[in-house]
Amino acid sequence: MTVKTSRSIRLALMGMGAVAVLAAGACAKRPVAAGTTADAGAVPAYNPVAPTQPTGPMSAVRPGSEQDFSVNVGDRVYFDLDSHTLRADALPRLADQARWLQQYPRIMVRIEGNADERGTREYNLALGARRAQSIRAYLVSQGVAANRIDVISYGKERLIAQGASEAAHAQNRNGHTAIVSGAE
Repeated sequence: MTVKTSRSIRLALMGMGAVAVLAAGACAKRPVAAGTTADAGAVPAYNPVAPTQPTGPMSAVRPGSEQDFSVNVGDRVYFDLDSHTLRADALPRLADQARWLQQYPRIMVRIEGNADERGTREYNLALGARRAQSIRAYLVSQGVAANRIDVISYGKERLIAQGASEAAHAQNRNGHTAIVSGAE
């Protein structure tokens, strides 16, 4: 056996090993929580977890900052197709937002209503406005002063996920709570 042949065999074996590892990883099934189904197009439900003290690079998150709000509370909730009704999985996140905003009374926010790319520009702007108003109404019902909350609709103008898949559409049907002033 020549050196060239030995090298070719070694490279071929390494390549087959890499393919085997990749194939095994691609075949692994992700666990699905009891009582749910795996739906590739669905936006994951909000699972409230008590904020923990971050370690490493996240330890620099200052309480009352935009990063604190985004990381520890969550700044986005999702809507069903052609709906401005708050989903059940959005309510815990919005309750967390309300508590956080009550803790930091100087902070002003803007609720940005968004839609997926289906439908006319006018329809999606109106739908985004209704979504933003739904979020605002909930936050006000939880004790956040109405004068601290501005609303705007971007309709389908600010997509966060590109593509025409249901998963992309689901990500784009959202309401985003953005801090506009008063953060630490």
